[in-house]
This record gives sequence, structure tokens and C-alpha cells, in this order.
Amino acid sequence: MLTIYKTTDQGLEQLESMANGTWVKAIDPTPEEIQQLVDWGIDVDYINYSLDFDEMARMERDEDYTFILLRIPHSQPEEDVPFITIPLGIMIRGNTIVTICRYDKEMFRVLANGKYRLLRTSKRYRFALYIFLETATRYLTHLREINRMTDIIEDQLQKSTRNREVMELLKYQKSLTYFATALRSNEVMMERVQRTQIFNYYEEDQELLEDVLTENQQAIQMTGIATEILSGMMDAFASIISNNLNGVMKALAAITIILSVPTIVASFYGMNVELPGEVHPHAFLGILGISLALSAIAAFIFYKRDWL
Repeated sequence: MLTIYKTTDQGLEQLESMANGTWVKAIDPTPEEIQQLVDWGIDVDYINYSLDFDEMARMERDEDYTFILLRIPHSQPEEDVPFITIPLGIMIRGNTIVTICRYDKEMFRVLANGKYRLLRTSKRYRFALYIFLETATRYLTHLREINRMTDIIEDQLQKSTRNREVMELLKYQKSLTYFATALRSNEVMMERVQRTQIFNYYEEDQELLEDVLTENQQAIQMTGIATEILSGMMDAFASIISNNLNGVMKALAAITIILSVPTIVASFYGMNVELPGEVHPHAFLGILGISLALSAIAAFIFYKRDWL
């Protein structure tokens, strides 16, 4: 899907055709749309880079264009790994900026809805900086979501004897690994952008780039902290699950012993030999009382030893 936007006096408006100072948003383009992008001067290799899930963040610059590949977060709650990262290609060519991505992310809607007051499609490099900033913001949002979910799983793990909760934590640990790798590659790319000084034409752009680097560094630190906490938590809860299982086994062993006491007494008085008190009219009640008393004593001992 190709969508063309341009900032006017009325705000960000959608156009039907290309014009100077526009933003072209390409979402999972079809072969026909890819050909349209090629006709507009976008090299097909850069389009393919932007759609390749394994491409890392980088920047390539020539006299006619600037191409930036950014790794952005992607939520997939129904999959085995709830959060991954995907590439986003940003091509600045002439008076046009083109973004190419597999998915229509929420960040694109935020950019189009006027969250950033100074955003103008005609100011292409500033527009790219706002994409950087929104990407870092999305990482921080997803990191807070991961922390919230791990807190919920932590409450469930305290009484768990199964591996399901640990496997859930492993999913979020994988997500944090993806985030850490992507954020580091984004940082390297942004530092190179800063060295090239392509965003130094306006003082506002320089300040915005510094804000982006700060937000990205904060996301890196939060990811590192969350990873360390999650790793320690998984080790601790593996021991907790083992201890919980030991407690269950102790309780089952105690219950088995308590129930076996009446069986032992009854087995003695079930023998086909003469036994003391067997002719007494209340022999059954006496035997039953002795069995219950011995079971109660065993239960009391196990209770004092914290087996029950």
C-alpha cells in the first residue's frame, strides 16, 4: 500500500499523486507498487533491504540520496515471542522522504495524527529524526509492558510447580535479546548520522538528535536492567519450583504414612489366629479408636515438622 502525505496549512493531508515535499508511506508494497517506487527513483535493492527481516540498522549516503535502515519494535501477542524487531527503511531523495516497512505500525499513525507540532514533510531530515524519536518511545513503551507482564508471571510462580511460567519468562527474555541487539545497532547508526552532520543545518534538528540519542540510550539501559532482572528471576524461580515440588512430595509422603497406620492395625486384627480382646463386644470400636489415635499422633508429628 502506497500513501502520499504532505503538510499544508490545514495539517497533514493525503494526496493522490506525488509532489514536492511529500512523505510516501509504503506498507508491504506489492510488485506493482515496488515498480512505482522504482519509477520514482528508489533503488529496488533498498526496497528489498527494508522488507528483509534480517537486515541490521545502517546508513548509506550518496550525492542524490540518503538511505537509513532502522530496527523498530513489533508486537505479536499471539506468537511464541511476543515482541520482536523489524526493519524500517527511510529513503530521503530530492524533496521527498519515503518510508518502507512490512507492517503499518502505530508509530506511523502517530506521526500522521499531529503528535509532533513541528513535524513537516518538507523538512525531510527533521521528519526522519521524529521517526527516530518515536521508535525510541515505542521501545520504552514495550519495555514497560514486558516489565508489567513479568510481574504478573512472578506472582503466579510463587506457588507454581510447573514449567509453564518459566517458559513464559523465557519468551520475554528472547524479546529483550531482540531489543538489545536492535537498540545497539540503532545507536551505532545514529552516532554515524551524528558524525556526518547531515542534521546540523538547523539548531532544532541538532537538539532533536541529542534527544533521540538520549532516549535510545535510556531504552538500552532499561533493556539491560530488565534482562539482568529476568535472568536472575528465572534462576530463582527454577529453585522455587523445585522447592514447591519438594513440599508437595513431603505432604504426599506424610498423608501416605498417616493412612497406612489404620491399615497396619487392621491387618494385625485380620489374622486368622487368636487375638487379645477379639471376643469383646466393643472390640471393633476399640481397634478403630486405636487406629485413629495413632493416625492423629502421626499427623501431629508431621504438622510440627512442617510436612503438612
